[in-house]
Amino acid sequence: MSVTTSVIGFPRIGQNRELKKAIEGYWKGANSLEDVRATAKELRAKHWKLQQAAGIDLIPSNDFSYYDQMLDTAILLGAVPQRYKDLGLNEEDTLFAIARGYQGEKGDVTAQPMKKWFTTNYHYLVPEITEDTKLALSGTKPFDEYAEAKELGIDTKPVLIGPYTFLKFARGLDGEELNLTDELVADAAKAYADVLAKFNELGAKWVQLDEPYLVFDKEEGDLELFTTLYKTILAAKGNVKVLLQTYFGHIADSYATALDLGFDGIGLDLLEGKDENLAAVEQYGAPENVTLFAGVVNGRNIWRNNYAVSLGLIDALKTKAANVAVSTSDSLLHVPFSTEGEDKLAPEVLKHFAFAVEKLGEVREIADLVEADDAARAESEALKANQALFDGTRVAADPAVAARVAALSDDEYVRQPARAERQAIQKDELGLPLLPTTTIGSFPQTREVRSTRAKFRKGEISQAEYDEFIGKQIEDVLHHQEEIGLDVLVHGEFERNDMVEYFGQNLNGFLFTKNAWVQSYGTRCVKPPVVWGDVSRANPITVKWSSYAQSKTDHVVKGMLTGPVTILNWSWPREDITHEAQTTQLALAIRDEVLDLEAAGIKVIQIDEAALREKLPVRRSDWHVKYLDWAVPAFRLVHSGVKPGTQIHTHMCYSEFNDIIRDIDAMDADVISFEASRGDLVVLDAIHDANFETEAGPGVYDIHSPRIPSEEEIVDRIHEILKKMDVNKVWINPDCGLKTRGNAETWPSLEHLVAAAKQVRAELAK
Repeated sequence: MSVTTSVIGFPRIGQNRELKKAIEGYWKGANSLEDVRATAKELRAKHWKLQQAAGIDLIPSNDFSYYDQMLDTAILLGAVPQRYKDLGLNEEDTLFAIARGYQGEKGDVTAQPMKKWFTTNYHYLVPEITEDTKLALSGTKPFDEYAEAKELGIDTKPVLIGPYTFLKFARGLDGEELNLTDELVADAAKAYADVLAKFNELGAKWVQLDEPYLVFDKEEGDLELFTTLYKTILAAKGNVKVLLQTYFGHIADSYATALDLGFDGIGLDLLEGKDENLAAVEQYGAPENVTLFAGVVNGRNIWRNNYAVSLGLIDALKTKAANVAVSTSDSLLHVPFSTEGEDKLAPEVLKHFAFAVEKLGEVREIADLVEADDAARAESEALKANQALFDGTRVAADPAVAARVAALSDDEYVRQPARAERQAIQKDELGLPLLPTTTIGSFPQTREVRSTRAKFRKGEISQAEYDEFIGKQIEDVLHHQEEIGLDVLVHGEFERNDMVEYFGQNLNGFLFTKNAWVQSYGTRCVKPPVVWGDVSRANPITVKWSSYAQSKTDHVVKGMLTGPVTILNWSWPREDITHEAQTTQLALAIRDEVLDLEAAGIKVIQIDEAALREKLPVRRSDWHVKYLDWAVPAFRLVHSGVKPGTQIHTHMCYSEFNDIIRDIDAMDADVISFEASRGDLVVLDAIHDANFETEAGPGVYDIHSPRIPSEEEIVDRIHEILKKMDVNKVWINPDCGLKTRGNAETWPSLEHLVAAAKQVRAELAK
């Protein structure tokens, strides 16, 4: 009997971002809702058929979403706040209003909070549950998509976010953790029991319930909550087999509980949390009626799987479990669609990469090799070809980079003088007002900007023509910022396609794809570069346009850089050396850029570390030893060489900052701006309690929503900030860069921001 193959989830945006284009076209009025629905249906069918053709046995359904699977789950369970219902919109537009906010003839509502999904760059919508919320099965999406696939002759494995993960991530109206009452837990369990009962009626063989929250440290009552939920749910499953799917870490502290509850399958991540998961299986085994799903094909990176390593992990499981299936480690949502069409990469390079479609083949090939004996494996052409990829000849080390890293001293990780002394010097030299206003960096990338950059890339216009265009864009945006009264200006970043790819294009050791897009949130997609070899700066990256901008105004202009941790976290990192080693190489490269900017007369330099929190290990005991102990020093290495009067900013977004606020302070920046608008400024309590030394700009409005905040709304935000922060340490700014917004909403929003800051200054002066 062949080994079962399973895929946890599949990319939903389409090979050529068809879903993004259809939805954004609808938002702009160019497409109808029927067009969006038709595109979605075509994509679902294509993706199911691809998996079927690849030999995947348990093909997921309900992994498709117009925006986010957590949002879909909230809607399915009836957790839609009344303010969105009151808009009276159709089903899809209600979903978009929750995700993006709404401002129009039906009303004015802000979007729900958005946070990073575990240690990925994917963002989920935080469910809102209040005393008035009554959880119950309230939709048909999972059943509709299961039936849709069945009409194509494909019996899928429906996938849902599990109730434990849903409740643990949900928050109250003001962002507070839920009071998980017996009634709320019972309602959630009943809703999921109804889901299983319905799938039993429909004839589904397997249902996958994703419970990645199990990989976090357990608090008191967590396992009791998990047990209470699933005793009710599993009692209703009938003939349906239920797969408890985990990923992004280990479940050593809950594996025995899962066995006792009687799940039919348990999915284990054998990449992240490998040792602990294997130890749990070694200790507790697995009954004959339980299938262990071995997550060996990486859904988080694009490198080819090492079959020998995967087979070794599966062989280890098989010594303790009678039934083992081969699976991805997590959803393939987090990797690009296919290497097909990546014709700019040489075959000798491309053979090392596997995107989602190629990973389907890897799952199948590994499964075929699992049952083979040693002799058959030795003769396997697939295994031979795979092992040739790991012979150590892919890339040579750069001795100059190695020598520079080896020569680093402890002094290069410490900036002098101390921050308080620097801040006093900077206030004197920069001469900024109380509550200084600024933006995070980028301004709207209009169609004209994107098309001109494309023409230059294709050689259709000259360097001189391109430079003239970019220079004009910079001058215009500087003039507009001066007109509305911003205090610290930015040059707009019109020359940049992406905050990571742009830097990678000027660094040795990076490669770039043509179409390897990955969903970040909603319709927002990113195309991470690939760290192929050792990294060093090839040439100055930002000095030219930052210097140009500063020469055109008497205002202070910020130099805008991306920090080393974020560059690595938003790239496809190497797997042959550590993340720490790669980050140190990047830190030295960005340090060179910082010093060149300072030498060119740039007084304020922002080094974005938007993704610092993103890769924080899920287990608290690993936070420092496996990550922060090298990530924070890497940032300090970047800026430690500048003069006291040079003000160093950083920026972070869409993560939970509260629990690492002291580590953020230890980065020793002079100023930090961070997303706070969707999080209802809950980070302010952590800042207050930590006696935060860094000056800070909590975002006063949400740039990921198209709605324009009123001046009064921003004034209220500033008042809330000043209740928890020293007014002398507060900056006023949006919560993120403005690249994805349009000019129509950007400039009115900024005008309101400046007016609000001036109003509060006037109040304080009385």
